[in-house]
Amino acid sequence: MQVNITFRHLEPTEALKSHAREKVEHVQRYVDRPSGAHVVLYVENLEHHADITVKAGTFLVRGQAKSPDMYASIDLAAEKIERQLKKHKEKLKDHKAPAPAAGWKPVEVRHDVLAVEELPSDRVVKSTSFQTKPMSLDEAILQLDLLESKFFVFQNARDHAINVVYRRDDGKLGLIEARAG
Repeated sequence: MQVNITFRHLEPTEALKSHAREKVEHVQRYVDRPSGAHVVLYVENLEHHADITVKAGTFLVRGQAKSPDMYASIDLAAEKIERQLKKHKEKLKDHKAPAPAAGWKPVEVRHDVLAVEELPSDRVVKSTSFQTKPMSLDEAILQLDLLESKFFVFQNARDHAINVVYRRDDGKLGLIEARAG
């Protein structure tokens, strides 16, 4: 697994690098297809922050922690990732995903961030595109939880429509189903 370590407002030391690599490699045992990890270590207002992102096949798992000690922050962030991956493995054990339909193709999705105060033609602030793969609603919810995100766009394995699962303000989940008109 490729492990990239970035230091911000902090002197890079071999001890911190080896500790971070060791923790990421320990988490790797829960991942079937590890492809890479990025660790960002920084100090902000006397707090030591550790942000660890592990790409595991199609999943992206993040752990963030802060404490007065950088080693403790790295440990806490790695523990968060480990908990997420254990939870994911347990759910996969209990749930069997349906096989993709014959002839399915990934769908290209573009996500735009709009600035409301600008003129309509100048409202796009950021644009992201990615491919979605067919998955069940349960898998999409699991991915939403793993990413600790507010929403997740996916292609529904049942009807191949683009859907969005999102976390509502009351903590419950919502689903947006898009159908061709």
